[in-house]
Amino acid sequence: MRDSKVISPDLLTWYDRHARALPWRMPPNGPAPDPYRIWLSEVMLQQTTVAAVKAYFLRFTTIWPTVQALAAAPDAQVMGEWAGLGYYARARNLLACARAVADLGGFPETRAGLSALPGIGPYTSAAIAAIAFDRPETVVDGNVERVVSRLFAVQTPLPRAKPELVALAETLTPRQRPGDYAQAMMDLGATICTPRRPVCALCPVNAHCDARAQGIAADLPLKTPKAPKPLRQGTVWLARQGASLLLEHRPPKGLLGGTLAFPSAGWDGRDLPPPGPARWREIGQVRHVFTHFTLDLTVQIGDLTGNPTRGELVRLRQIDRDALPGLMRKVWDMAQPQLRG
Repeated sequence: MRDSKVISPDLLTWYDRHARALPWRMPPNGPAPDPYRIWLSEVMLQQTTVAAVKAYFLRFTTIWPTVQALAAAPDAQVMGEWAGLGYYARARNLLACARAVADLGGFPETRAGLSALPGIGPYTSAAIAAIAFDRPETVVDGNVERVVSRLFAVQTPLPRAKPELVALAETLTPRQRPGDYAQAMMDLGATICTPRRPVCALCPVNAHCDARAQGIAADLPLKTPKAPKPLRQGTVWLARQGASLLLEHRPPKGLLGGTLAFPSAGWDGRDLPPPGPARWREIGQVRHVFTHFTLDLTVQIGDLTGNPTRGELVRLRQIDRDALPGLMRKVWDMAQPQLRG
């Protein structure tokens, strides 16, 4: 029978030796982690890889070392620093949550209290409660789903298997060192129980793994085939006036919400005309893949012959490419020969 008394001792012994060194972590059995750093890392890691997050995390914590500092930051500055991480609703919720926590005087220590904060869902509340406050909460991300599906040889395909996997994971969560245990499960999935070619011989809990015993570890978890993503089309305008280019802040909610971007339309539910009078000409197309659709965006460029109808003219040399969202970086890069001409 597998339960926390069987799995956790072996897993924690392995973690004490092999824990990944990550900038938001304290070492195993080390001092209590800073809840601010745990929360910030968990928000950044949603739908983003550890490798991509590290630099952003270090920059954020250098600029805003405390939740109070982040709460006091201007929205535009935070959105600019977030550019490139994608899923911009996270950045808006990040600020709302920081301000709520600052008003409370600190992070709640319980999962229920954390769940009441903006942008904190079931997974994130469990992760913060377990890792920052050592509460015996069950933390289930993609890595943990994979580990549990193999330990119990779960044949139900994802995403339908999620409730089953959470219930099974709860049977394994120990009351002692639950924060280290949660991170150990994530590390096991990230480094040994990997999606392809799991290294079962090095797994500290391989004696308890049904999938390994059945020779099907590499086949799990099963997944329901994804439907093809729909294709959307739209237009983006690069409106020049001398050595300046037109930029606008996108609406605070919705796709790329609150980010600095070139005026565009037709792909995001907004049917808008060009942002000013010009002799527009097409210079190409960029493709960008969002979570739920693929976008082909036609790029048009033109010199304004009158006042723009929206946005603000910014000197070309003052435009920070890194402050643009990924889609607009592609537009910027593609148009460089035209902008230099």
